[in-house]
Amino acid sequence: MSNAELNELKQKYVAAGAASPATAFADRAENAEIWDADGNRFIDFAGGIGVLNVGHRHPKVVAAVKAQLDKLMHTCQTVMPYEGYVKVAERLSHLVPVRGHAKVMLANSGAEALENAVKIARAATGRSNVICFDGGYHGRTFYTMAMNGKVAPYQSDFGPMPGTVFRAPYPVPYHGVSEDEAIRGLKMTLKTDANPKDTAAIVLEPVLGEGGFYPASKSFLEKIREICDEHGMLMIIDEVQSGFGRTGKMFAIEHSGVEPDIMTMAKSMADGMPISAVVGTDKVMDASGPNSLGGTYTGSPTACAAALAVMEVFEEDNILEKSRALGEKLAARFGEWQTKFDCIDNVRNMGAMAAFELISNKTDRTPNPELAAALCKKAREEGLILLSCGMYGNTIRFLMPVTIEDSVLNEGLDIIESCLESLI
Repeated sequence: MSNAELNELKQKYVAAGAASPATAFADRAENAEIWDADGNRFIDFAGGIGVLNVGHRHPKVVAAVKAQLDKLMHTCQTVMPYEGYVKVAERLSHLVPVRGHAKVMLANSGAEALENAVKIARAATGRSNVICFDGGYHGRTFYTMAMNGKVAPYQSDFGPMPGTVFRAPYPVPYHGVSEDEAIRGLKMTLKTDANPKDTAAIVLEPVLGEGGFYPASKSFLEKIREICDEHGMLMIIDEVQSGFGRTGKMFAIEHSGVEPDIMTMAKSMADGMPISAVVGTDKVMDASGPNSLGGTYTGSPTACAAALAVMEVFEEDNILEKSRALGEKLAARFGEWQTKFDCIDNVRNMGAMAAFELISNKTDRTPNPELAAALCKKAREEGLILLSCGMYGNTIRFLMPVTIEDSVLNEGLDIIESCLESLI
């Protein structure tokens, strides 16, 4: 079917809240390129929102999924378990830097992982409160919507959110929130809203994802660890977007050396197959009773096969090294743009998790979300899929596959530069 025919069906049958505004429909893809239903080619700087760190249809992952389909598609692992689930758990327990011996549960999505992380923290502590941060994003289920540090579009139309979720400032010095102010804000939250004796966990992203790609400093993460230890709260690190090699290490928290009690991950874990994980210290993970965790499709055989293949690809293809190299290339180009364009500022990257701000002027750092939207729209018209994000909607983020070829990368960056020249 053509793009036009598919758009007609979309308008008629897909719920407005779930329908993409895009009018081109993906038909096939390879590494960092997508072709739509009409045969038009796009360079993919979005990676399915950070899902495709090893690229569209990595051959090793495709082969693993095909082989699994010839053996077993489903039993529900709580009814009759299978090798893939326990092998993924084994691999993750050795990869994830939580305190002590790690145990694992698998789920289907980042939101499911966060929901279960909170359940586990409550069971382990006997407490109910959770503290999250401004700008944080944790999912679209009801509890994770309440955890999100941004109202629109995630909470706007859905009535009251669940209680016992409290907020603290996230340090973004560029926008006037220093690390000291963020820590003071957190301590005030613990005094005025969330009694530490009733608080199960502090949940945060080591690099804000939807909130704007702002990394937390080593010292800030160390202070969160200290506060959690002081009050007997658990530290939950959300690596759904920053994990699996995006930042040049397997997980962003590794840059700090801080060991959390629980970590969540999803997205690039299985190169597009739906899977997520909660990994935590064994005593914490074992706190809830039999059959208290799980779901019909959690850790499906095909998704586990893909995840195991992805972890092999990381080793065989030096993905972490490629992530660091990609980050250096992006940083160099961003530096050129910051000098050339007055509208670009605060260029930053942690490995290949890279972004810059679009602003009205560099004196007062006024965010320019209109220019960000125009740039993404213009880039799409020129064959480049590009995403914005951030509390102010003015951050341009880069989530292309880490495996992108240099020629394709440079072609995409050239499109951005050309679009900026035409827009300002």
